[in-house]
Parts: sequence; structure tokens; C-alpha cells
Amino acid sequence: MERISKLIADAVIGIDTLWGGDVMCPSGTGRFIADSWFSDEPLPEAYTHATAERLRKLGGVAAKEENRAAAKEYIAAIKVREAIEGVGSEAKGLGGTRGRYLAGLALCLDAMWALAMEVIGAGPALPYEQSVIASTGRAPEPSQPGLKRERVRELLAKAGYKPAGEGLLGAVDAWRAERLIPMASVQALGQAAIAHFDQLSARNVVPYLPRELAGVPRANIQFLPIKDAWFSGSMNYIGRARNADGSPQYEASYEINASLKITYPEFEQLVSHEVVPGHVTTFAYLQNLHVRGLAGFEATVLTMNTRAATLFEGIANNAILMAYGVKEVEDLPDEDLQVGVLLALLQDDAKNQSSYLTWGEKREQGEVARALRSDFLVTEERADKLSGAWGRHPLLGRMYLPAYRTGTERVAELRRRHKPEKILPALFGCGGMVDIESIEAVLQG
Repeated sequence: MERISKLIADAVIGIDTLWGGDVMCPSGTGRFIADSWFSDEPLPEAYTHATAERLRKLGGVAAKEENRAAAKEYIAAIKVREAIEGVGSEAKGLGGTRGRYLAGLALCLDAMWALAMEVIGAGPALPYEQSVIASTGRAPEPSQPGLKRERVRELLAKAGYKPAGEGLLGAVDAWRAERLIPMASVQALGQAAIAHFDQLSARNVVPYLPRELAGVPRANIQFLPIKDAWFSGSMNYIGRARNADGSPQYEASYEINASLKITYPEFEQLVSHEVVPGHVTTFAYLQNLHVRGLAGFEATVLTMNTRAATLFEGIANNAILMAYGVKEVEDLPDEDLQVGVLLALLQDDAKNQSSYLTWGEKREQGEVARALRSDFLVTEERADKLSGAWGRHPLLGRMYLPAYRTGTERVAELRRRHKPEKILPALFGCGGMVDIESIEAVLQG
């Protein structure tokens, strides 16, 4: 492994381990910061060291004395901060597209390091604004749900769901109640939806990409219901299975919370987001580019809470529009689907709002949950999780939740400005690995 690859591995896996993640776990219940490890390189000492195993078992950094002690033992044995600084230094020397990407990665990893040190009492608190800028490239700001809410109101009234005693939220709840999918059928429904969006992607996305990507499996995934998860769903890109000739199978799984209540139109948006042409397709293309020597090692160990992750969430939230070959929600062919997509986008606006209210304005969880439910029309289950387990997490609440809204809006804006033959290859890394900031240089080049 070349020096820069080793530094990336130590930095990413080091941060992942500090926060309790296990990149080799096939389930989202064990993964955290590192989203993938699909290279054939051996895992670094940052993963294999005895102190790493102990820290993972404890769940990573936390205020408990046992966790603090384990974290301090780990960082004494594994020079995580030095690896992050090394990535940043190498980025300066590389320059160009790769250098810009790695500089952004180092910036985000440094913020995650600072937050970890804050949690164990080994460093000062990282300002909220700094954490949001690190992962999104933008200062924090509240969400503005007004236009989406009004469009939902119009569409529901047209379909016969007029706000009455409980207002718009009551109309949305009534609409949802009549369209819920049974979790017992989620695998069959998932396969049907995947096939549908794979066909649409073959028609409206693939023709604009290099021909070498046409044969890459875009949706080799299994839907797996899981009980009592802290998340509503988790896409787990594995990418380690190989064919007889050594080529990747590009496999992934999607774990969906068995207690989740979701309508079919919202489920369609979920499938396009998580699978095709969203996350699974994005990761598969990057794996293929790496195998063909067109993307560096960093393409194989993709990471949450980074500017790349903000781009990936933006791709995923615009994926349904890409699949249909349109640029705006109102251009989707079915008004029921438009409602589902708008509600999904409002949910991601709610993620940003949860972060802003919790960390920017120091609001209590109950107040945040009520605001998310009433202003962003999310379900009670979503309001609880976004204001609680997600929103109040010292890392996810400050770095990841804002990524959805920022990524969505910026990718949508890029798609409006550029023709598909220019923007789609750039988004999927065909001009080099990019993030939500560095993609601009590729598009201008």
C-alpha cells in the first residue's frame, strides 16, 4: 500500500474506531463512520490493534470513564491525528482534483477528531458553525419548508384530502394511512421498485456516462427487515464478493426498520435514494472506477460526516428526478409520487432543522420533536428519532443531519445549470473523486 493510501486508511478507520464503528460488520447496527472497505488491501493496525477491538466493544467515545480510558489507550497506540494531518499534507502536494478531495476529507476528519476529544474531555468544545461548515461547506441556517408545504397542500386538496380540524398535518396523516405498505411484503415490493428504477436509470442516466459503466450492476442489493433498530433504514455497501475472474459483484444490503410506517410513494423515493440510481449505484460506480485504476484508494473507504457524504446525499435525494429524466418534482409523472417525494424532502429539511434547533438554538428535545412534526409533516416515529437519537448525537447532530438539505439543494442547482452529459459523469466520479465543494472545479475544467 502506497504512503497516501496508508494514511487514508489509518485516518478513516482511526476515526471510525474512535466513534465505535466496525467497517467489517455487514449490518448498520455495527457500522458508523466508515461506510465501506471494498478494496482487497489488508485492514490497517488502526482496525486490528487490541485497543481498537476493546474500544469498538464499548461503543467508542463516551462520557463513561471506561470509554474515556479505552479511547485514550487507543490514541496512544494509534496515531490517528498524525494520520489526518498526513492526509492534509499529502493533499497539498498532490493538488488537482484528487488533492482538493483529500483536503476536504482531512478537514472533516479533523472536525470528527475534535468532537471525539470534546466527548472524552480531552479538548475544547468544537463550535457548532465550524462543524457544519466542515461537512457541508456552508454555515448553518434554518430550513425553509414553506414552498414544499404549500405544494403538498395543493396536491392533497386536489386528491380530496382537505385540511380540517388538524390542518395540513391531519390531511397528510390521512393520505399516509391509505397508502401504507406492509412490512411483511417489503422484500417483494423492494425488488419490484428496484427493477422499475433500474430500467428508468438505463434509459435516463446510463447513456450520459462512459460506456464502461453500462455493464456495472447498479442494484445488487437485498432488502432485510430488522427489528428495534435505532435507524429507520441502513444501506450497507459490502463490495467484497468476487466473481471467478476476480471482478467485483458490487453487492449491498438494505436493512429497513420493521416498525417503520411508510407509504408506497415515499417507499419509491426511498428505493431511488438508497439503491438506484442513488447510493448503491454511486458506490458501485466508484468501485468500478477504482478497479480500473481511475480512482484512488480513498474511493474504497467512503466516509460519513464528510463533504463527499454531503454530495452523495444530494445525488440520492435527486436520484428519482434523474431516473425520470426531469429536474423538478412537479415534472414527475404521477401526483401521488410528487406528494411522496415532497414529504421525503421535507423530512430531510427536518433533519437540518433538528440540528439547527438542537445545537444552534439549544432547544429541548420535546420542543424540537413538536416542530418537526408540525412544520415538516414527519411521522411521530421520525420526529422522535430525528430530535433524539440522531439530533442529540454529538457527531451526527452537528455534522451529518445538515448534509441532507445542503447536498439536495446544491445537486439540484447543479443539475439545473448543466446538461446531463456534463453533470452526471461529474457527480458519479468519472472526472475524479469529488465532494460537494470540489465538484465545481471539475465542472469548470
